[in-house]
Amino acid sequence: MNKLLKSLPESARKKLKKKKRPSWTAPMLATLTDERFSDPDWIFERKLDGERVLVFRQGKRVRLVSRNKKLLNNTYPELVDAYKKQPNGSFIVDGEVVAFQGRLTSFSRLQGRMKLTDPEKACKSHITVYHYLFDLLFLDGYDTTRLPLWHRKKVLRRALEFTDPLRFSAHRSEKGEKFYKEACKAGLEGLIAKNANSKYVHSRSRDWLKFKCVNEQEVVIGGYTDPKGSRIGFGALLVGYYKGKQLKYAGMVGTGYDDELLRNLGKKLRDIEKDDPPFSKDSLPKKNVHWVKPKLVGQVGFTEWTGDGKLRHPRFKGLRRDKKPKDVVREKQ
Repeated sequence: MNKLLKSLPESARKKLKKKKRPSWTAPMLATLTDERFSDPDWIFERKLDGERVLVFRQGKRVRLVSRNKKLLNNTYPELVDAYKKQPNGSFIVDGEVVAFQGRLTSFSRLQGRMKLTDPEKACKSHITVYHYLFDLLFLDGYDTTRLPLWHRKKVLRRALEFTDPLRFSAHRSEKGEKFYKEACKAGLEGLIAKNANSKYVHSRSRDWLKFKCVNEQEVVIGGYTDPKGSRIGFGALLVGYYKGKQLKYAGMVGTGYDDELLRNLGKKLRDIEKDDPPFSKDSLPKKNVHWVKPKLVGQVGFTEWTGDGKLRHPRFKGLRRDKKPKDVVREKQ
C-alpha cells in the first residue's frame, strides 16, 4: 500500500478498496442551490470558470479526459508533460482547467485553447492554462472514493508535486457565508460547498452544492437569425433546454460574440441547418430565422428567468464540448 494511504487512520483505511485502475469513471457533479450557510462539517472552494478534466495516469501513460469522455491530450499538452513527471505511478485525479483574464478565470478566454487539437499550435497559442485539482479518486492500486472528502484532499495534497501548471484547489472551512460574500465582491463565479465527510459518487449530489454569484445556464442551440448591418455570421442564437424529451425554447441570445466566433460558429450552424424547428410547440420567432439540428451546446450568463421560462438579458460565454445536448436541463434552485 502507498505510504500516504498507510498514514491514514485505521477507520479510513478500512474504506479503501483494492482494485485495478479503471479506464473511465464518471465525475461527481454539484447541485445548484439558493441556500447560503456556514457549517463546521463543510468546506468551501472557489467556483472556477473552466473545463472539467479528469486525469488517468498509469506509469508514464497519461490521459486527460473531459466529463463526456473526450480525450484532451492534444489540447493541453503542457498538462500531459506535467503529469508524466509526477512521482506516483498510478492515479486518477479530478479538477478544472482554466485560463485567466486578469485575476479571474475566464471561460471565454479558455475557448481559444478548447478549439485546438494540434499540440504545437496549442503550445504557441499564448493562452496559458492551469489545472486546479480538488479530488483524488484512485492511487496506486486503491479506490479512494469511499474515503471522506477531507481525507482525499489531504492525500491529494501530498501525492502530487504542485508546480505550475498544476495547482491544488484550496478551500476554507466552516465560514461559507463569509467566504461567499467575499467571493462575489471579488467578482468570482461563486463557491462550491462540499460535505467534508462525504464519499465521491459518480453522479450529481447534494453533498456538493453550487453557490453562484452570477446566473449561468447551459443551453442547446436550435436556430439562429440573419445578421443585420455590419454584423457577420449570424444575428442571435435561438436556444433552449430539455424537459423530458422536449426541447423547450428559452429565448434569443444576441450578445457576447466577437467577429471570430460569429464567423466560425456561423459556419458550423449553416452546416447543420434543418427545415423545421427542433423546439416543442412554443411561441417561436418566424422572421429571418434558420433552424438547426440540436447538436451544439453553449453557456450563457443571464440576470434571471422570466415567468414564462425565458432567459432575461442572456449573454453568450462560449461553446461547451463536455456535455451532450440531451443532458442540458434547466438548472433550478
